Amino acid sequence: MARIAVIGAGTMGHALALVFALGGHRVRLTDSNPATLAKAQVLMETALATLVQGGEAPKDWTSGHLAQAVTRHDSLEEAVDGAELIVEAIIEVPEAKRELYARLDACAPAEAILASNTSHLDVFPLIPEARQAKALIAHWYTPPYLVDLVDMIPGPKCEAAAFDTVFSMLKTMGKQPLGLKKFVPGYVANRIQAAIGLEVQNLLDEGVATAPEIDAAIIHGLALRLPVLGFYAKADFTGLPLMQAVARNKSYTPPVPKGGSPVLDKLIEQGRTGVLAGAGYYDWPGDPAALFEARDRRLIQLKQAMREIGTMAGLERSE
Repeated sequence: MARIAVIGAGTMGHALALVFALGGHRVRLTDSNPATLAKAQVLMETALATLVQGGEAPKDWTSGHLAQAVTRHDSLEEAVDGAELIVEAIIEVPEAKRELYARLDACAPAEAILASNTSHLDVFPLIPEARQAKALIAHWYTPPYLVDLVDMIPGPKCEAAAFDTVFSMLKTMGKQPLGLKKFVPGYVANRIQAAIGLEVQNLLDEGVATAPEIDAAIIHGLALRLPVLGFYAKADFTGLPLMQAVARNKSYTPPVPKGGSPVLDKLIEQGRTGVLAGAGYYDWPGDPAALFEARDRRLIQLKQAMREIGTMAGLERSE
């Protein structure tokens, strides 16, 4: 059992606190916004109830158990007192992170490992020199209590022991840490997702297909094969000569980034910003919390099915 401090209780922070608590650790959670910190307990309890109901968390985990495993603290100094691992999950603003790391340098234990959940920023230049030996990135995907992938990148001066400690901790918790050789914005999955996003926005903007039609192509075409085969194993089954021929024929020209999407811009202007607003590309009537719960239930069922089915590619392949 390790002592974990999670800094930032928003969308990712409260969920990460739950993940580490379920992993058997004691967690202290804090946020600079009291309202965000106050909401964290209910959000964690809701997610926990869904996990218990779906069989992805122990049945004896109640809200009382959670309250003991994760405590909330108004003070940063109190939250990091005695922490062995400090997870930074605040906004993606360089100066905000720089300021936080300066404060951590002044109050955190000297041996504490600093792990940033940053999605796109190279945080290492923002971290004081004295903390570089134990600084790394551990980037999670939402919802982290269901999505097991964690991108891990050691800082340029990070000690191997610090990196290995977190890597092993995550593996023990049943997660899938992916150790990258160097920092690139977006890592692997997010960069692939960004390329898909660029293409689907172009298809929509050019009137080639509607949003539901594009989603249907992904769900009923790509998604059926990707969980089992990934990309490169799928290529092996198709045959590499075809992959070579497609590359040589240059039959595909990726869209040029335009710095925006007319369709997306219009939706946002109309207030259709997503599930929390009740509408985005789709209409989402009803309670947003119920919609997130419905999403989580489906992800649980898919995750359990994939656990039984297994994959033919990736780090977990044993054949």
